[in-house]
Amino acid sequence: MSLLRSRLFSARWPRGVVALTLAAGMAATGAAHAEGKIRIAEQFGVVYLLLNVARDQQLIEKHGKQQGVDVKVEWTQLSGGAAVNDALLSGAIDIAGAGVGPLLTVWDRTHGKQNVKGVASLGNFPYYLVSNNPKVKTIADFTDKDRIALPAVSVSVQSRVLQLAAAKQWGDKAFNRLDKWTVAVPHPDAAAAIIAGGTEISGHFGNPPFQEQELAGNPNARIVLNSYDVLGGPSSATVLYATEKFRNDNPKTYRAFVDALAEAARFATANPEAAADLYIRVNKARIDRALLVKILKNPQVQFKVAPQNTFALAEFMHRVGAIRNQPKSWQDYFFQDPVTAQGS
Repeated sequence: MSLLRSRLFSARWPRGVVALTLAAGMAATGAAHAEGKIRIAEQFGVVYLLLNVARDQQLIEKHGKQQGVDVKVEWTQLSGGAAVNDALLSGAIDIAGAGVGPLLTVWDRTHGKQNVKGVASLGNFPYYLVSNNPKVKTIADFTDKDRIALPAVSVSVQSRVLQLAAAKQWGDKAFNRLDKWTVAVPHPDAAAAIIAGGTEISGHFGNPPFQEQELAGNPNARIVLNSYDVLGGPSSATVLYATEKFRNDNPKTYRAFVDALAEAARFATANPEAAADLYIRVNKARIDRALLVKILKNPQVQFKVAPQNTFALAEFMHRVGAIRNQPKSWQDYFFQDPVTAQGS
């Protein structure tokens, strides 16, 4: 399975590099740095394409110069919203990339303190819960014999969407009914397990391109759940967020980052094939190009920096006690900004 996994793997940063980067950041916990430096954490998958574009085309540096600042950008790749949130709160990173679930968790945890809020969306993508178990047609068919892989148990957006689906199926009191069968596994590893079969992992709530690779690579693989169906339409599953202090202390760097992201979204929307080539190059991804282009041209995929349809998940998480603070609207957990003004 190691060879199969390597073919799915989207360029994981060397463990030593990540460890040194995080250690250096943690050593400076709480220390503010001057304008012109930004440390960004991303995870795995096409949902992080806008960050790939910004990095490859040096858009943050470009917009920094327009703000009169030479911006130094540092990149780190992690797996799972829990790890990303820990890195943000430790001071190891400035911009966190993760799902809406982790954002809401850390927003609630830091409310009235560090005041972590969303910066922008990375676009709308349908997330699929895929199973290679022929007996599993719906979430009600999972049993003790199944294990559902996702990035972080009870924290990731996949975990929260699965809980919302369970609540709709069996009621709010049973929202965590499936949690006991979920396991935290990085997307490349989970996809390899689904395609190969023969492991305890029979389900994977992933993201593009891993979910599409699973469907193409295993004839038994099928979509059990689509996040759009659970959330009631297109939604921003993956977002970027930061502390209030970073935003306030680095207004020019922050502005350069947001403007760069908006430009990256325009590029990806207008040039899906060029964006596919860029993704493969930046991530050294061994993925079928035609499949990747098909993903990017899927009408359900929309590259927008304004978050869309996130409030349903926020309401649910408060209703079941996953977060204590009750947001009145999506603007409670996102910073106000012109590029995200049309969010929801």
